[in-house]
Amino acid sequence: MLAHFSLGVIAGFSSGISGAAAAAEAPVILVVGDSLSAEYGLKAGDGWVALLQKRLAEQKKPYRVVNASISGDTTAGGRSRLPAALRTHKPAIVILELGGNDALRGLPLGSTRDNLLAMARAAQESGAKLLIAGMQVPPNYGTAYGKEFADLFEQVARQARAAFVPFLLKGVADRADAMDWFQGDRIHPLAKAHPLMLDNVWPALKPLL
Repeated sequence: MLAHFSLGVIAGFSSGISGAAAAAEAPVILVVGDSLSAEYGLKAGDGWVALLQKRLAEQKKPYRVVNASISGDTTAGGRSRLPAALRTHKPAIVILELGGNDALRGLPLGSTRDNLLAMARAAQESGAKLLIAGMQVPPNYGTAYGKEFADLFEQVARQARAAFVPFLLKGVADRADAMDWFQGDRIHPLAKAHPLMLDNVWPALKPLL
């Protein structure tokens, strides 16, 4: 009995090691974003990035998601930290979800565009496939500014030949009862919105897997 028990423990331990090794060797999806991806105001596991890992597992897609998102980050911040993240994680796929804070801070759209393009090139030069998540601003920013801001994401995606999500918050921020889907700050979506955000990303991401 003791021998049998010991062998069982060893077998289980070995299985655990092999499982951990397989997880470590799984190709990485690196998400570089801001508070929309960093689970700001949410319980751990409720954000769309965590839900992405669950969906990949459910569909038996052997990828490991690394969430390198930081609340409040801008495209300039993402540009400065992306090279280290690429060296560390060696991702197969990079998802860029940045730009919203640039608009909130009134930063020049040209700088936002240049930063996104530089990140796109860095990701692709590392060998990763690329997905860019677009963002829009509320109507009070003005029609012309709003269109130019939304268009810059598509321009970068087209120039980089990257997969593209036109609006990460589609079906959330543009619905009639939108305020019922956001936290008290009216900026960050509630947990119930994050499955919709993942549904916006999934069709563009799936062909890259």
